[in-house]
Amino acid sequence: MAAPRPRPIMIATAIGAAAQFLFTLNISRPSILLFDEVHYVRAARILMTLDGPANIEHPMLGKSLIALGIRLLGDNQYGWRLLSSVAATAVVLGVFWILWELFHRVRPAAIGALLVVLNGTVFVQARIGMLDGFMAAFLILGMLALIRSAFAPPDRAWRHWILGSVLLGLAVGVKWTAAPDIAFAGIGFLLVRRYDASRGGVHWQGMRPIPALATLGLVSVVTYLLTFAPAFFYARDPLTPSTLLPFQWTMYLQQTQVLPAHTYQSSWWTWPLMIRPIWYLYELVDGAQRGVLLIGNPAVMWGGLVAVAYCLWAGWRRRSVTLLGIGSVWVASLAIWAIIPKSLGFYYYYYPSSIFLCLALAAALDDPRGRGRHWDTASVAVSAVLFVYFYPILSAAALPDAEAFRRWMWFPTWP
Repeated sequence: MAAPRPRPIMIATAIGAAAQFLFTLNISRPSILLFDEVHYVRAARILMTLDGPANIEHPMLGKSLIALGIRLLGDNQYGWRLLSSVAATAVVLGVFWILWELFHRVRPAAIGALLVVLNGTVFVQARIGMLDGFMAAFLILGMLALIRSAFAPPDRAWRHWILGSVLLGLAVGVKWTAAPDIAFAGIGFLLVRRYDASRGGVHWQGMRPIPALATLGLVSVVTYLLTFAPAFFYARDPLTPSTLLPFQWTMYLQQTQVLPAHTYQSSWWTWPLMIRPIWYLYELVDGAQRGVLLIGNPAVMWGGLVAVAYCLWAGWRRRSVTLLGIGSVWVASLAIWAIIPKSLGFYYYYYPSSIFLCLALAAALDDPRGRGRHWDTASVAVSAVLFVYFYPILSAAALPDAEAFRRWMWFPTWP
């Protein structure tokens, strides 16, 4: 058996450091609360005092992390946002190592990670105190751990599987929208094991299906419930062991209530086409007109759709578990929104899917024979140009006047 290739730790570290620098640069702009920070920073402030429940429609972990940032760095822009930038860097590194585990080559891993860095959705969510960035970080790292479990020797497979289960439980502890991913992980495990049985594969050596699925479910649920620990110490209306499970129903009712129409609402099927991006900010603040538009990098968001289709086609044709899995992850991440009982949808719900597009692009453009290498380089170059083009309205840079936004509005449906 050939010795395993050494892990490209220095390359991953360099990409991660560059990502963290980019995400942190001018993170204090704007100095006011940005978009949904008004909800989550306020809830984090209340959580720090343990006065009582706030923002009960969402679990507690994301707000606890914002509260931790405030505790460490102060009740200011850095405290509200810096841990979000760390979460985004974790997403970049998670994508790098997922692609390394799947392909064992530096090139696709680096391409995928760089596309994540250059994707506007990741950049914007890295610089705002919202829940979605933390959820995505735990989700990507959980996927990485489960994938490592698939390729690990029997004595280490269980260790990675349990870690992945914990991380997915933490993702749900930030937002419930990560819960279906636990079911998808179990389904993927069964499908790959069935493929192994027919073709002599060697994924998840030494792990039997029933114990593996039971561990995934039990560990993730227990981890999720433990994220409510601070609520047991509220001065007002604290949770108790007997009220913890009924409280989940209260949260469900909050999540599914019918809300009034919103200016930026959109349907799930429009998100892949990027029909309705969202202004997180567009006003005179800090002495200048500034804007923050949640918009993906067009090269990633639209090119990624072609890449997903290719991964599904090539995966089926070649019987490639890897390509089919990458394409299916994106499909599943979007399909859940067709059945989740939410009265309103918003483009930022597409955030995890926009990350999976980077995986699909890196996989679709990978050519170990080297004949098509210019395509992956070109994808990064085009993405970099578009990132620089949109940077002023991703980063809250000073704009010349209130009409400056028109420069970036390619379509009438863009706000």
